[in-house]
Amino acid sequence: MQFTAAQIGLLINGKVEGDPSAIVQSFGKIEEAKASQISFLANPKYEDFIYTTGASVVIVNESLQLKKPVTSTLIRVADAYSAFAVLMTKYQEMAASQLTGIQEPSYISQTAQLGNNVFIGAFAYAGENVKIGNNTKIYPGVYLGNNVVVGDNTTIYPGAKIYNGCVIGNQVIIHAGTVIGSDGFGFAPQADGTFQKVPQLGNVVIEDYVEIGANSTIDRATMGATLIRKGVKIDNLVQIAHNVEVGNNTVIAAQTGISGSSKVGKFVMMGGQTGVAGHLSIADGTKIGGKSGITKTIKEPNKSVNGNPAFDYTSSLRVQAATRNLPELEKRIKALEKTLAELVSEKLKS
Repeated sequence: MQFTAAQIGLLINGKVEGDPSAIVQSFGKIEEAKASQISFLANPKYEDFIYTTGASVVIVNESLQLKKPVTSTLIRVADAYSAFAVLMTKYQEMAASQLTGIQEPSYISQTAQLGNNVFIGAFAYAGENVKIGNNTKIYPGVYLGNNVVVGDNTTIYPGAKIYNGCVIGNQVIIHAGTVIGSDGFGFAPQADGTFQKVPQLGNVVIEDYVEIGANSTIDRATMGATLIRKGVKIDNLVQIAHNVEVGNNTVIAAQTGISGSSKVGKFVMMGGQTGVAGHLSIADGTKIGGKSGITKTIKEPNKSVNGNPAFDYTSSLRVQAATRNLPELEKRIKALEKTLAELVSEKLKS
C-alpha cells in the first residue's frame, strides 16, 4: 500500500509543508528512515535528525521551529506522537481488512455463528454455540471453547486459548499465547493435609477496547465473573486471578500478579512486577511503582505508592536514600561512641 503526503495529512488532520504528492510506502525511525518512508519527530532530543533523515515525509508538532532547511515533506499536527500512532493504527486496520474467509484445516462447530468479513486461520477451533462478530480476526491455532462470545472488530492472535463461556467485547486485541478462562487457583485444605479442588464455575468478561499482551493469563471466577473493564491495557506475562475486577482504563505492566477477589479501580497504573494480595481494593487513579507489593487496601484515590510493602511514594524514596547512607551512618555512630567512651573515661579519672 502507498499513500501521498496529502492523503496522510487529511487522515491525521495535519498541514502539509513541502511536496503534497510525496509517496509513502512504509514506516521508519527518523534516524534510519529512507526514501518512500514516513517518520515522526516528537522528542526534542531527536531534532537533529530532522535535517539529515532520508524519510520522504515526517510528522512534526505544530510548534517545531526549524533551525535550517529540511528535504523531507513535513506534516504539522498538534501532537506528532499521537498522530503517528493513529496513522499506524489505520494502516494496520487496512492490512487486516484484507484477511477474510476460513482457512483449512480448521474446525468450526455447526452451531457457531459468524459475522460478516470474519477471518479464521488454519488450525483454529470454534466450539458449540460460539459467536464471532463482524470484521473479527481469529489467527491460526486459536481455541474458542463452547459458548464463547467474541465481539466486532476484535483480533485474537495465534495460539490464544479462550475457555468455555467467556465473553470478549468489541475492538479487543488478545496477543499470542494468552489464556483466558482457565481455572482459578481454588483448593480447600482437608483434615489429612490434602487439598480438594473447588470447581470454578464462573467465566471471564472482557469489555470493549481492551488489549492483552502475549502469554498473559486471566482466570475464570469461582462463581460470577472475572471482569476486565473497558479500555484496560494489560502487558505481557501478567497473571490475573479468579474474581478479580479491573476498572476502566487501567494499565498493568509485565509480570504483575493480582490475587483472587481483589478490586482494582479506574485509571490505575501498575508498574512491572507489582504483586497484589487477595481480597484488597485499590482506589481509582492509584500509581504503583514497579516491584511493589500491595498488602493492604488503598482507599485514597490518586495516590502514588512504592516499595514492598508499598507505602507513600515520596516517603519510600526517602527511605531508599537513607538506606544507602546506612554504612556511613554506622561509621559515624561508632566514632561517636568511641569519643563518648573516651570522655567518660577521662571524667572518671578526674
